[in-house]
Amino acid sequence: MFVGLTGGIGSGKSTVAAVLSSLGAAVIDADAISRELTAIGGLALDAISATFGADYITPAGALDRDRMRSLAFADPGAKRKLEAIIHPLVGQLTWQRAESAQSAGYQCLVFDVPLLVESGTWRSKVDKVLVVDCCVETQITRVMSRSDLKRGAVEAIILAQASRQRRLQSADAVIFNDALSLQELDLQIQALAPNFGLSLRQNSELIHT
Repeated sequence: MFVGLTGGIGSGKSTVAAVLSSLGAAVIDADAISRELTAIGGLALDAISATFGADYITPAGALDRDRMRSLAFADPGAKRKLEAIIHPLVGQLTWQRAESAQSAGYQCLVFDVPLLVESGTWRSKVDKVLVVDCCVETQITRVMSRSDLKRGAVEAIILAQASRQRRLQSADAVIFNDALSLQELDLQIQALAPNFGLSLRQNSELIHT
């Protein structure tokens, strides 16, 4: 079973992924792979430096995320160039890890893809899509509380992502994670687990992220 997991920034998608992992799924995180590609020694750094200049690489040898974020939001052309570098590499590593998970015997692979809907191709690659949804104001509050981003910056990120309506239209299952406690969220995920070929947890220990 291939499950696509998606949701807007601040929706709680990472927490849902952690619970699914605790139930026996192999979680393949596209964002984590992207960060790996742009960290020190990352496979994308040479191409980024050649395209945007060495100023976009920090003295330590990683992508200057703040500088690149500012450029990408201000210049759609630059954003497309960055995506043309990052996305093929993410895809390559994603499927390598999927093959490894299948070889290891995992029956459920969860592809944690923030831009699953926006990509236009992921829907056909997975058996089911699970969307983690919440109100926009909740997204803003959560992201501001966990980062140093200002409200305007968070709103810009949300606007750059697919709308809630578009994500929900692509969903086979939805978790509305707006005012749920961790226990309530855990119970909702466990209720969906059999649909993804996962077994229910035998104890009540919750996953905290």
